[in-house]
Formats: sequence, structure tokens, C-alpha cells
Amino acid sequence: MRILLLTHSFNSLAQRLYCELADLGHELSVEFDIGDEVSTEAVALFAPDLIVAPFLKRAIPESIWAKHVCLVVHPGVVGDRGPSALDWAIQQGLREWGVTVLQAEAVLDAGPVWAAATFPLRTGRKSSIYRNEVTEASVVAVRAAVDRFQAGNFAPERVPGLAHPPMTQAERALDWTRDATAAILARVNAGDGFPGVADELFGEPVRLFDAWPEATLTGEPGSLLGRRATAVCRATVDGAIWIGHLRRPGGIKLPAMVACPAAAELPELPLAGWWKSPGATWQDISYEEVAGVGFLGFEFYNGAMSTAQCRRLAAAFEWAAARPTRVIVLRGGSDFWSNGIHLCTIEAAESPADESWANINAIDDLAEAILRCATQMTVAAVGGNAGAGGCFLARTADFVWVRDGVILNPHYKNMGNLFGSEFWTYLLPPRVGTEGARAIMRHRLPMTAREAVRLGFYDACLPGPGFAVDVARRAVELAARRDFPERLAKKLARRADDEASRPLAAYRAEELAEMRRNFYGFDPSYHVARYHFVARTPHSWTPRHLARHRDLDWKTPE
Repeated sequence: MRILLLTHSFNSLAQRLYCELADLGHELSVEFDIGDEVSTEAVALFAPDLIVAPFLKRAIPESIWAKHVCLVVHPGVVGDRGPSALDWAIQQGLREWGVTVLQAEAVLDAGPVWAAATFPLRTGRKSSIYRNEVTEASVVAVRAAVDRFQAGNFAPERVPGLAHPPMTQAERALDWTRDATAAILARVNAGDGFPGVADELFGEPVRLFDAWPEATLTGEPGSLLGRRATAVCRATVDGAIWIGHLRRPGGIKLPAMVACPAAAELPELPLAGWWKSPGATWQDISYEEVAGVGFLGFEFYNGAMSTAQCRRLAAAFEWAAARPTRVIVLRGGSDFWSNGIHLCTIEAAESPADESWANINAIDDLAEAILRCATQMTVAAVGGNAGAGGCFLARTADFVWVRDGVILNPHYKNMGNLFGSEFWTYLLPPRVGTEGARAIMRHRLPMTAREAVRLGFYDACLPGPGFAVDVARRAVELAARRDFPERLAKKLARRADDEASRPLAAYRAEELAEMRRNFYGFDPSYHVARYHFVARTPHSWTPRHLARHRDLDWKTPE
């Protein structure tokens, strides 16, 4: 079938559904829901058999839903209605939630139900639950709904519903002198991603994001206890909470220490080295060791890696490489393994060009340290989505094991025609061929884990359920192999041969020469694209690589 994805943006859910439906053989095109006239024009051009709306912020025009079946993905259980569905479920501490695929009609979220799926609702950030449980449930429900529509013999049912109003800041409000840690955590979690929770720090209004519980620190409720790397710790009536990110009025979301320079006066509350803390706390880089395997985790918010974070992670990796282990597993984050350089801290810098240059060099230093590791075999366990820089940072490892369901975007050009670095010119062509590398970098569309393995870019696609356990088992087996010394020796010999043929420094210099032009050259495309990305500027048009129906040679089907 021809399926049009009508969506506010091409977010992680829209990308996953695009890939899943394409894998089923459907012909797809995407249109950003900018306005009634534009959306109506897109429908006329593509003449879809079905419209699927993964992520909307307004109602589909009657001129569309009255003539075409439009399946809306609602992040709520059957009968739930309203734009704050997931927010209410998290804040109220519900144990189970779900996704409903319903047909668009005049009343929002009130149309007949085509399919639904449920999941246990864990304690976690809204953005994390959306990217994981909501996305997986959406895949199940959308596939069922599309199959039923295509079969032509399914009658969707109307169900009674309860409309919840949009959650206001008054309903999210925190009282640090009365609210328990769990209640504050639930409220910040419910607002994570967007819109955040309104609060005040250092006498200035802010929005809070990225909250983490603290197991041992205590103090006067509401007082700021200290700082650690990029986060600040604030006392509650029964403990404390770490706040990782803030947004000031009119600003962008930033690490707390960047958003509030006054926080530098707080006492430092460091952890004892890189070892994973035994109790709950904020720890963005952690290390564990089991049976000859070191597990290096880095939980960076939204997968963005600032200059300082790259340098700290490089230091942690060098420390881990000095440990008496045979294998190092790079775990990355649960939502994003890595998305590369930190566009928000770059945008907030006094000189975004200089900070871009510092950041790309810092991540290249990390990539080179992994490539040159001579004491262990390295594994990138990609359990979360990855952007271009993250895709190639993972590929610096000897093995890349990726979770089925992960979405990869191994191309840089969507960010203002960036050339890219992280040694991609060294890593990609030998695995997929010169033409294959060019195709991947030109493609600009998301790639599934299965496709990455099929192309030879990554090494193994492991099932989503039990991914972490499967990775640990495989890593321990790798470390225990009798031929491990021979395998390590072959790795070092290959690296030496590659270095003799063309040193890593040459690849890096060539890539960075292109990146310098992106950062400092006459073409401002990167700086413009970065600004619009971090400022969340509403789209004014749909990129041509997504909107096939707007190609110059497109012919509307009869």
C-alpha cells in the first residue's frame, strides 16, 4: 500500500514506524503537519491508501479525515483521551499503560479503535518511556491496524472514553518543603522532554529535567547540597534528588551547571573513581567488572556528548584499559547510545564555532583511544538509538552488537551538510565498500539494526528482550576463549598494517579539514541548522528526502 506518514516531526517513533512499514513492503512518504493547506496538498499529491499519524500536535483537518482513513497513534490506553496522556499516567504512578491506534474524527482521540497494546509502566523519565515502551507498543499496534485495514474485513469499535485536560504547571508544581522524593521524581519525570517542571534556582525561574534519586545525601528541604560534573543536588523532606538539566526562560535545555553558572559556588560532591555506585545517585559514567570483562557505561542525556564529557569518558576508558581484563564493553545510554557532539552546549558557547571544534576533537580523541586499544578486545553494545557521531564512535570498537529495534542515523548531512569525523572515512568503506559508504552517507534516512548488520556495518543484531544479559554472556564467552591471545594478536597486526598503509592521523586530518570549513567557512548551513534544531523551531517545510511526493519527477498515482 501507499502510506503517508503525517507527523509533527520525524521523531524517534516516526522513524521507527517508517522503517517497520517499509520493511513490510509498503510505499512510504512523509509530510510534516505544518498547516491545513499544506497537509491537504500532500494527500492530493501522494494519493495514499492509508494515512498514519505517529506524532501530532493538532487535529487532522476534516478535509483529510472525512475522505481518507487516518490512523492516529495515541500514547494512552483504550478510552484515554487528551494531549497529556503519558504525563498523567507517570505522575499518578499507574502500573500499566499502553498505546491506542484510532481513527481520526472531529473529536480528538475519540474515533473508533483499530488496535491497541499495553505495557508495564516503570518508574522513569517520560522521554525514556516514550522512546522505549511506547515505541515498541506502537509498532505492535500499528502493524496490527495496518494489517486489518489492508485485509478489509475489520470493523473498528467505538469505546467510551475519558478526556483528560492538558496538564498545567500548577498541577506539576513542586513543594520542596513538603513533597517526598518519590513525588518530586514522578512530577519531573512526567514533564521530561517537554515541557519540564517550573521551579526556581538561585532566585531565577527555570524548568527542570533529567531527575535522579539520591540514596545517601540529605539536608534542609529545598536547599542545594552540591554539584557533580554537570548536575546539582537538592534536598527533599526524605532525601535528595539530582537535577541534570535546566531550561531558563527564552533559553534552550542545558546541563544544570551550564544553565546556572552560580552553581559553581556549590561544594563538589565527587564519587570515588569510575566504579558504579552501589546506591542510587547521579552518575553519568560508571564501570563494573565481571569474569574478565569490564563494562563501561555512559548515560548522557539525549545521547549528546559535550567536550568535557568526551574528555571524561576518554579518561575513564584509558583507566579501564589499564585494568586486568580481556574485554571492555562500551554500554552507552539506555535511550541513546550516543548522538555525537553536544549541539546545545555548542549553541550556548561564547563562540559556537570554537566549541564545535573543541567538541569534535574531543570525541575524535575518544574514538582514537578505542581504535588504538592494544590490551583488550572492545565491544560496543548499542542498546539505544544513535546519531551519526555515535554510529561511528560505536564502530571504533572491535565488535558492535546492536539491539533489535534500535534506529541508527549514520549520516551527517542533515545537520547543515556536515562532513563528519570520528574516523568514518577509515571505518566505513572497508565494511560496506566505497559505493556502499557513499550511499549510506547520501541516504539521509534512518537505518534499522537489522539493516546495519545485513550491510556489514555492524556485527550482530540481538533480540530486544534480554539484550543486556545476552551482551554480558557473549562478552564473558569472548574473554574465556582459548584462542583469545591469538585473536588479540591478529587485531594488533591488522591495526599495524592499516597504520603502515595510511596512519589514523591522515584520516583524522582530512576529516577535520572538512569540518573546519563547516565550522569556520563562508557557508553558515551548519550554524543555521544547529540553531533551529536546539531552538526547536517549527518546521516550515518537509525535507525532500522524506517527502517523496514532492520530488520534481513525482507523478500522482491515478
